[in-house]
Amino acid sequence: MLCLPAELAFERAGSAGVPYPHVTCAIADPVTGEVLDGEATGELLVRGPSVFAGYLGNPDATAQSLRGGWLHTGDLVRRDAEGYHWVLDRIDDLYITSGENVSPVEVEQALLAHPGVARVAVVGVPDERRGEVGLALVVRRPGVAVDEVALLEHCRERLARFKVPAEVRFVAELPHGSLDKVRRATLRERVGS
Repeated sequence: MLCLPAELAFERAGSAGVPYPHVTCAIADPVTGEVLDGEATGELLVRGPSVFAGYLGNPDATAQSLRGGWLHTGDLVRRDAEGYHWVLDRIDDLYITSGENVSPVEVEQALLAHPGVARVAVVGVPDERRGEVGLALVVRRPGVAVDEVALLEHCRERLARFKVPAEVRFVAELPHGSLDKVRRATLRERVGS
């Protein structure tokens, strides 16, 4: 639904681009559903002749995804002033701490900037006072000493206070799918969130 012209690959590295011809995109507030104009962050909505008609034999899933003439992608994106889109996370992976949405990917990127972190996944876990808090599951980089205190301090230097994980756990590996993407749903099951 989005494309980045080859001539802009370096200038806009990391962007998913702009809508294909004959595709219309919008961004909606993930809580209220209100369509947002201009620069915005929210759920990517798409419509056009190339958008799928629905799930075969699953009218409930189709009704959930196709609402009001839009395909609700479940992707959290940011649109810049020039109309380029940046995929930030999946809406389902966000967690809410003290009333604030937290994108696990943002926290993971901060942690990956530490030389002692080889891989990381962040999930929201229940918390009596704050609703949910972040739990970072970290695979250490071989030969680099790092502990929880150092990683939390590293996060405090790079993230808003509410985004800093409440806990860091070290693990030998993270579950991943065929595209080497971490399976957050599997992690949430394992940690009991």
